[in-house]
Amino acid sequence: MKSFTAMLQSLVLSLVLMGSAFAADKVNINTADAATLDRVLLNIGPSKAEAIVAHRKANGAFRSAEQLAMVKGIGLKTVEKNRDRIVFGSAPAAKPVAKPAARPLTRR
Repeated sequence: MKSFTAMLQSLVLSLVLMGSAFAADKVNINTADAATLDRVLLNIGPSKAEAIVAHRKANGAFRSAEQLAMVKGIGLKTVEKNRDRIVFGSAPAAKPVAKPAARPLTRR
């Protein structure tokens, strides 16, 4: 009975730890401030987070995760470690253009 209890406890513990791994934060790389980037991204400290924001302001929005490697001090390994944490904001959807009203058919 002790071994069953120990096995059950270890199973529950592993499920709890696995759940926290899947609950990783995501960050919109195009809108987040430096503090958020520092908090969410792995191997990104305050100075690299500031460099990301400065690069974004100077060059425009990032379109892919690989473009993050263009920031000084960030390599492809860091990009790969953070790929599942990075999201890209989409542009606001354009308002649909109203179709002109159909003309009534007139019989001749």
